[in-house]
Amino acid sequence: MNGTEPDPRFTLANERTFLTWLSTSLALCAGGVAMAAVSDDIFVPWVRTALAVLLVLLAALAAGMAYPRWRNIQRALRNQTPLPPPALAAVFGYGVAAVAVVALVLILMA
Repeated sequence: MNGTEPDPRFTLANERTFLTWLSTSLALCAGGVAMAAVSDDIFVPWVRTALAVLLVLLAALAAGMAYPRWRNIQRALRNQTPLPPPALAAVFGYGVAAVAVVALVLILMA
């Protein structure tokens, strides 16, 4: 990477954010596996499967985008340019919210 060495605190903060994206990915994946394991009498099977797949897809997206995001932020820190926006924040926010709302409705209907 070109540019100047950023303040180590910023580099370490960027690394912690990277690890948080990976932790979030693991949590989403665990949620997807847990959703797939829910019994048939609580959720309709196809809805349960759809929610599980959505959670695991969000997990894969979070894990897959963690390193490129770390690299882009590190580059911006080194070049003293504005940080890139969190392009997928809305996808994760709305995706998890949608799963939660559908799960809540199904729980209340059960």
